[in-house]
Amino acid sequence: MLQQPDPTRREWLLAAGVAGGSIVAARSIAEAAEPAGASAGLPQMKPGDIGIDPRRLQVAYDLLEKWTAGANAPVPSGAILVGRAGKTVAPRLFGRQGPEADAGPIRRDAMFLMASITKPIVYLGAMLLVERGQLNLTDRVTRYIPEFAAQGKEGTLVLHLFTHTSGLPDELPNNAELRKQHSPLKKFIEGAIQAAPLFKAGTNLSYSSAATIVVAEIVQRLSGVSIQEYVRREILDPLGLKSTGLGSKGFTRERLVRAEVPDYQAGTEFSWNSAYWQQLGSPAGGLFTTPEDLAVICALMLGDGKVGQVRLLSPATVRMMTSNRLEDLPDLPEPVRRTQPWGLGWRLNHPGMPDSWGNLLGRHVFGHTGSAGTMVWMDPQTQGFCILFTNALRAKAPWRLVHLSNAVAASFV
Repeated sequence: MLQQPDPTRREWLLAAGVAGGSIVAARSIAEAAEPAGASAGLPQMKPGDIGIDPRRLQVAYDLLEKWTAGANAPVPSGAILVGRAGKTVAPRLFGRQGPEADAGPIRRDAMFLMASITKPIVYLGAMLLVERGQLNLTDRVTRYIPEFAAQGKEGTLVLHLFTHTSGLPDELPNNAELRKQHSPLKKFIEGAIQAAPLFKAGTNLSYSSAATIVVAEIVQRLSGVSIQEYVRREILDPLGLKSTGLGSKGFTRERLVRAEVPDYQAGTEFSWNSAYWQQLGSPAGGLFTTPEDLAVICALMLGDGKVGQVRLLSPATVRMMTSNRLEDLPDLPEPVRRTQPWGLGWRLNHPGMPDSWGNLLGRHVFGHTGSAGTMVWMDPQTQGFCILFTNALRAKAPWRLVHLSNAVAASFV
């Protein structure tokens, strides 16, 4: 475990100061008590103080408020948080705590299911092992998991798992059956290790939850602890993220925003909203967090691996995670490398493609989306970042997040 200090909100505020105010003013704000269990967070500023046009930002707020209004709202719940250069605008939350018509108003301390935004956090944890000389991305996966050679996968590199070029499927063929049986994570790991590839590793790109599950198993074998404990010990605790967890254990269920679920999960005891799935802590999609906590991760990545007084990653690691690593794969088709760039765990924006995050964001912008209706992106050129949480299935209307993203991107001046 990293033995770095755990700065409080007070320390970050005092370090950053308050725009236009004295150190006395900064200290008076820093002294204000946080709610019990709240995370340290980043300093909160007015939009104009960090180069964000408040009138343009209001367009995004108005859109989400419109979509979440009323019992039959197309988006039951939502949150927007934007920031720049290690500071944020106060988060705005909208709607209800769940998709049910009689659900109560969204809680100020609501925790959203990140779905696939979980993945880059798990990959971040694996990169810590790279920094410590315990893991090589250019090694074959079989060096760490010998039984991975099954189904002709002996040539697959760890790098292929990080870049969605391993050929492993997204969901396991028996995914629904495993959930129905309330299987432990171990069963999903075994299935991912034994899975047959869709193509030879490094020759194509296909988004893969199974690949992330295999990376989580590598982390578990090298660290000797569960992936949930590893993420807490090596990432969340050093960053002071008290409202984030890989799985919901330790948090009251009342804080968890209930998500709309895919048809195959409706009415089951294994849906995203079931106690079983919430507590499982799937490395492919089981992270719960708040906008304020995820903002710290954004500031970390935009700060070359450092936020406040805590350095978690080296600048070299951040550069590799946030640049197009598909360029390193000689057998990958050129159009794929050029138009669908991926870093290490983080995706880069895909301008001109249907899965682009927005019409105002370049290919240098990195981030991720989640099927439960979430999106996060970071722009190293402007030092700006955008966090969009909803609980509406992204596949039903992916354009909603893009509209919000466009409005946010237009607000950076």
